[in-house]
Amino acid sequence: MHTDSAPSPAPAAPLRVFILDDHEVVRRGVRDLLEAEPDITVAGEAATAQEALARVPAVRPQVAVLDVRLGDDGSGDRAGVEVCRELRAGLPELACLMLTSFDDDEALFDAIMAGAAGYVLKRIDGSDLVEAVRKVAGGQSLLDPRATARVMARLRAPLPAPEPAVSPELERLSPRELEILDLIGEGLTNRQIAERLFLAEKTIKNRVSSILAKLGVDRRVQAALLAGRLRERQGPSR
Repeated sequence: MHTDSAPSPAPAAPLRVFILDDHEVVRRGVRDLLEAEPDITVAGEAATAQEALARVPAVRPQVAVLDVRLGDDGSGDRAGVEVCRELRAGLPELACLMLTSFDDDEALFDAIMAGAAGYVLKRIDGSDLVEAVRKVAGGQSLLDPRATARVMARLRAPLPAPEPAVSPELERLSPRELEILDLIGEGLTNRQIAERLFLAEKTIKNRVSSILAKLGVDRRVQAALLAGRLRERQGPSR
């Protein structure tokens, strides 16, 4: 007698991961480690920020493992964080796992502001790295609570009084630049600020450079910290 049997469930698609690291040995090691897992496949890799920004949207991974420091290609010691920021602006569903050799609160804060889902040191055990990839792919945050607490405590710390240098610096900013500074403080990218203010992205990039110069800082995360503290100082009337 013939009996119908229920169809077997389709196997789950492998978790797709992209790797960015400027050292080939590290990339190969991470790739071999991940591809040894039956549920993970490496969809692509890059050695520079520019390569990653071009390739990730094409291969559509669920997780990007990004080296924080990419000094060898001249793109800066926090280029991996900027890659995270830009990728998340275009692919908000992408989970970025930052990989670094340095326990650096500044870099951790940069990663938080850029929307990273996780931040781990390269001395992490291989099995823990694999588990970290699976966790961020599943929507979990993987930021060390103690380090995150240090960073957020510093962000919330009141400004020492008085700070006479703050007012003259702010007086140099136009109303539009103050508006952009507020949006930087919210963690928005240049592209997102441009969309919010209905301006060209190139215009925003130039304005941000001007703002950083007028404030006497060289990274937007420093401007973001200043913007947040100014909001606390000035209250809701601003």
